[in-house]
Amino acid sequence: MQGFLLRCVFFCAMLQRSNTQSAVPATVLNCSEGDILLLLDSSGSLSNYEFSRLLLFTTELLRPFSLGRGHVRVGLLQVGTKPNLEFSLDVHKSQESLQKALRRVSHLQGDTNTVEALRVAQRLLTETEESVPKILLWLTDGVQPGDVDKPMTELKAQGVSVLIVSTVHGDYGVLQRAVTRPLESHLYFVDIDNIDIITENLREAIIKIIRAEQLRIVRLTSHSVVLQWCPVLRADSGYYELWYNSVLRTDPETRLTLSGDSSSVELTNLRPDTTYTAYLHPEANQKPFNTLSVNFTTLPDVLSPAVVSVSDSGPHQIRVSWGPLQPARVQRYTVEYGAIPSGRVQTVILPSQRNSTLLTGLESGTQYLVTISALHMNGKEIVMSVRACTQEALPALAKLQLTPLEHQEVQVVWQAHQDDLIGYWLNWKRGNSHRSSSSSIYLPPHSRSTRLTHLPPNSRVCVSPVYSSGLGDGLCCTAERHTDSSQWG
Repeated sequence: MQGFLLRCVFFCAMLQRSNTQSAVPATVLNCSEGDILLLLDSSGSLSNYEFSRLLLFTTELLRPFSLGRGHVRVGLLQVGTKPNLEFSLDVHKSQESLQKALRRVSHLQGDTNTVEALRVAQRLLTETEESVPKILLWLTDGVQPGDVDKPMTELKAQGVSVLIVSTVHGDYGVLQRAVTRPLESHLYFVDIDNIDIITENLREAIIKIIRAEQLRIVRLTSHSVVLQWCPVLRADSGYYELWYNSVLRTDPETRLTLSGDSSSVELTNLRPDTTYTAYLHPEANQKPFNTLSVNFTTLPDVLSPAVVSVSDSGPHQIRVSWGPLQPARVQRYTVEYGAIPSGRVQTVILPSQRNSTLLTGLESGTQYLVTISALHMNGKEIVMSVRACTQEALPALAKLQLTPLEHQEVQVVWQAHQDDLIGYWLNWKRGNSHRSSSSSIYLPPHSRSTRLTHLPPNSRVCVSPVYSSGLGDGLCCTAERHTDSSQWG
């Protein structure tokens, strides 16, 4: 009788495989989310050939899935004399990493201590905080699995789905009690040389468990939302019905019909700061599907300018910025500014793509009132003002210093407070007032020092800033050598 059951299950698996349609779409695989712990029989009852074939089968079974948190996490626990955790659920975040790890797995040999391995599996699958579907996929030859009824019952009671692949000569009664219903898609008896025929059926069974059946919000604004879901239809197999309304039902219900190959939709013309409920129902002739729903609240209606800031303040300039940038809703911006209390008001008009401008030609150390006006497409005008102060104007030059060197040489050093100079004019007189000679040189704007030679004591040195309009006020210093030191004055 048992042999008949084995042949029947094996034949059903072949029949189911032959009727399978095209492979699962990549969109379905990418939105699957769950934990899969592989419980791999690595005992001595399996030959090295059987063990390597089980590993190869596992590699192909998992290859299409996206890995990592938010997708599918895979762990591998080997069954031997003692359980061996080859890698935990959080280790591999890419297929390349997982495939390399599976190729490195070694056959343990030894006894088939499945019960102790299940205790480890229970801890790995049930102690995690991840609220996602969890699967224990047991790959075994089914020989003397031990008293697994109790740990398997506990795993299933904690929400873990148990799927089993056995290489023909397994104990059907034990495995039938261990597996999660339905048996026809969760329990497989197959000859090791023909194990590839169940790959797609088993993968589809896994996807049904871990497919994220929910409406997700991927983008939300004050007037729109983008919803996304895992596709369960194809373009030729059905369609989706979507309807939504505000929770307070302030507007009529809106209904949309979407093609079967859809996986997202954008809802527009929503009211700001309003809570909505959306429903999505797949319609198909083959089988019924659950209706998905989600609640969301649109953002408050923030109109530009909502924020105005000031930066790059100097003696004669300030930069004004505002936000949010809304080129689709704003026609133009107008910037008005004037000194407080009664300065002349100046105006700058900017296009809707600009949200910043530099105001120049201002008076130093002065407070200004800056007003930003946005003319929106609907004719509404939003205005916001801010007060800003320019910095006090510092003298162009500061701290002129003469340092003696040798052979009547002196190092002239100064500091500059302005960046708009075009250079420096340096002049000096040699000797006393009766027998003196004047000299001068021009230095480029990046200069901050120079060396003068043949400069006797009592020589007067002056440095002046050069503007495009002429010379500015400079600094002078007399080179006097003190009798008690080698320093100049």
